[in-house]
Amino acid sequence: MGFKKFNLKPSLQEGIDAMQYTEPTPVQEQALPIILENKDLMGFAQTGTGKTAAFLIPILQKLDGKTKPGIKCLILVPTRELAQQIEVNLTGLGYFTSVSSQAVYGGNQGDLFSEQKNSITSGVDIIIATPGRFLQHLNLGYVKLDQVEMLVLDEADRMLDMGFVGDIMKISELLPKSKQTLFFSATMDGKIKQLASKLLKEPNEINLAIAKPAEGINQMAFMVYDEFKIPLLEHYLTNQEVKNMIVFASRKSQVDEVTRRLDRKGFSVVSMHSDRTQDERNEAIRLFKAGKYTILVATDIVSRGIDIDDLSHVVNYDIPNEAADYVHRIGRTARAGKNGAGVSFINVDDQVKWSYIEKLIEREIDKYLTPEEIGGSPTYNPEANKSYGGKKKYNNRRKNNNHRGKKGGSNNRNKGNHSNNRNRSKPNNKKSE
Repeated sequence: MGFKKFNLKPSLQEGIDAMQYTEPTPVQEQALPIILENKDLMGFAQTGTGKTAAFLIPILQKLDGKTKPGIKCLILVPTRELAQQIEVNLTGLGYFTSVSSQAVYGGNQGDLFSEQKNSITSGVDIIIATPGRFLQHLNLGYVKLDQVEMLVLDEADRMLDMGFVGDIMKISELLPKSKQTLFFSATMDGKIKQLASKLLKEPNEINLAIAKPAEGINQMAFMVYDEFKIPLLEHYLTNQEVKNMIVFASRKSQVDEVTRRLDRKGFSVVSMHSDRTQDERNEAIRLFKAGKYTILVATDIVSRGIDIDDLSHVVNYDIPNEAADYVHRIGRTARAGKNGAGVSFINVDDQVKWSYIEKLIEREIDKYLTPEEIGGSPTYNPEANKSYGGKKKYNNRRKNNNHRGKKGGSNNRNKGNHSNNRNRSKPNNKKSE
């Protein structure tokens, strides 16, 4: 029966059909009845599980047909990219309904703030906002919150990491006490539960595979020194069939350097980070999605909230500082039950962080040496590096026979993206011991 078993309004069901949603995902199966019964919900689910539709569908069901103008639902998110993505999904699902929406976030466009103000004052039904920008509108005195029925916090863990807790609490205190609150997070630690306890009333809880990458992602790692990372990336791109790839780097300068080097080698590449204007970032994503570029090099600005169909590869050029961010990064691939590859480059300094990632995902990932024709590889020994704060250097690495002599990489082109678990093709190099 698909979504028809929820007895949704015909206008909403038409939008669901148009979006080609056929069967509800597990998080949708569990969340919809709870939200439709007006109960508070604390949901823990990884990226790519259909979480956005899990709260948008019941919200649209409840708001469709209400004619009195005014904000009835406020959705708070950590980034403008996620706000934009939710608005796109909301527009598609709610196309045949009467529900209106507006994304509210910062940016360099001069008329953006005025456009947001006009939507707010005209009585839009749903606001999807970053906390800081929404507070700017609130402080100017024209935002009316007396009709708000629902508050949604999406990716609450990321908002906590970004220091938005104070803003969230200020906003929440201005909302009607009778509101329904929906709280979604990819991680479930003490701080997250503490924040949830302040915002929710006797919530129902759903918990789906917290911080675990999708089964369809073939995860692998290469032991590599920093100076060999770009040659290793070029080698991988040359020797594997890559449909499209996101490369995550930690710093904007690294994004620019990797992009320049790959462009000089003739690869189809575009970059994206916070120094780009919003128009430039939107255009980079649009062209990458359209297939005009094969490779997108970016900071974590695209690790959440960006849906890219059939992304074949994700590369962690740098290991993220937070283990949960690893899950969000590689969660850009193998979405909706498809397969993909998650490749990570581990230098000496990142070994401790990598050990935390393996602890979080409860799995040891296969590790390979840098191909011998590129250079040597560090030995994987995170326990040794902990005593140096993760900063131990191998100054004599070229003299250490343990770092050389083990052949790495494949000289033959291996077809596929290493994502078929039944018949996976792996690089021909030896694993790091």
